[in-house]
Amino acid sequence: MTAQRPAGAGRSTIGRYGRGTSVLLVLPLAGLLLLGFLYPLAKLSSQSFFGPDFTLAYYMELAAQPVYLKVFLSTFKIAFYCTVLALLIGYPLAFGLSRMKGWQQLLLLSCVLIPLWTSVLARSYAWVVLLQRRGVVNDMLVGSGIVSQPLRLLYTEAAVVVAMTHVLLPFMILPIYSSLRGIPRDYERAALSLGASLWRALFHVTLPLTLPGVFAGSVMVFIMALGFYVTPAIIGGSSTLVLATLIGQQMTVQLNWQMAGALSTVLLAVTLVLAVLFKRFLSFGRRMG
Repeated sequence: MTAQRPAGAGRSTIGRYGRGTSVLLVLPLAGLLLLGFLYPLAKLSSQSFFGPDFTLAYYMELAAQPVYLKVFLSTFKIAFYCTVLALLIGYPLAFGLSRMKGWQQLLLLSCVLIPLWTSVLARSYAWVVLLQRRGVVNDMLVGSGIVSQPLRLLYTEAAVVVAMTHVLLPFMILPIYSSLRGIPRDYERAALSLGASLWRALFHVTLPLTLPGVFAGSVMVFIMALGFYVTPAIIGGSSTLVLATLIGQQMTVQLNWQMAGALSTVLLAVTLVLAVLFKRFLSFGRRMG
């Protein structure tokens, strides 16, 4: 005798709430987003266009001054390096994490997630301790005889890239890990049974199916790196300027809020364009997957 399921069992809960209830549920988040992000951003951006009258003088100055173009290129270069380095480190880690089980998987997953619970400020200052002239890295290099005197590791572009990659690495690992977990192992076994080597099965079967995760992780890391402030300010100092630190200097040191608004508006516009392009590439990756 077959048991009868209650009416409505197994049905989706979508659509049970009316439009008014749904709007009320969304209102707190929408209000927080409006007051905490959209209004300050619109206020700052409007100052770059409107003094007494409408003007594009600050944007013309951005195009005329080579120093601003140099900072833009430096910011995009650092963001690109961080994305590539995070992908090279994060993909093998995500692959190993997806193949582990039990306490080993739990331990490695904890190593990925615990840094997210630690302040970015604390992690950045930890790199200062490691890379300063009398820091751990220089002490090891001098003590082992590799170098005769401490190297200048701090306040360099390489140090900024390494520190930012360390901070952003979990945002690359987790989407790739999610993609790997969603791929049935039968695909890989079928490729191996048909004569493919392990590496060929990895590159021709597993890797194409994880492209959505790779694109998603790359989007997050690259866009977050474009607007990163704390780590470049601490690790790079005044010798490695990025857009976020330049905007901060314009607001707090130069007190030039109009130029800070122009820089913020250009950065936002570029970020939105890149997000749309990455979304198209992500759709392409999903079709390939």
